[in-house]
Amino acid sequence: MTPSEATDEATRREWRELGFYYEKDDQAKHWRFVGSRAGLMRFREALLAYVADERNRLDSEHEHYGPYMYLEVMTWPEAGIDGHSIHGTTDDLRRLAGLVKRALESTQPGDRFVIGPEYSPKGEYSMHFEVMEDGFDPVAADGGLRTTSR
Repeated sequence: MTPSEATDEATRREWRELGFYYEKDDQAKHWRFVGSRAGLMRFREALLAYVADERNRLDSEHEHYGPYMYLEVMTWPEAGIDGHSIHGTTDDLRRLAGLVKRALESTQPGDRFVIGPEYSPKGEYSMHFEVMEDGFDPVAADGGLRTTSR
């Protein structure tokens, strides 16, 4: 296996462990999340795990997610979504987890929804969710990878 093949394989494995795909669009000012309902629910679970960790109660504590590690959840005095992170107090982030859960409970494959001002009225960015079919492989959304390996 060449180094690039090994890197691609590690990236595929990390997307699958995460359960969903994400990317940031700085021009459109949004974060894009793509996955099955179960996969996107893992974003909610990551938020809940983050707030359950007592170390994350202090401002500026943060956690990075995914193979490229640029999705950052951060503790901050005010709820917000920007090009750097999705942030807020642990109560804010718990509330965001609830918004994601409620939206996903009423979706079907092919549906899309946006979370923005209801989480952070002053947020620079929004979060766009695309709900795919059950069993969706998040690797398929990463245009930079070959999806032939499983």
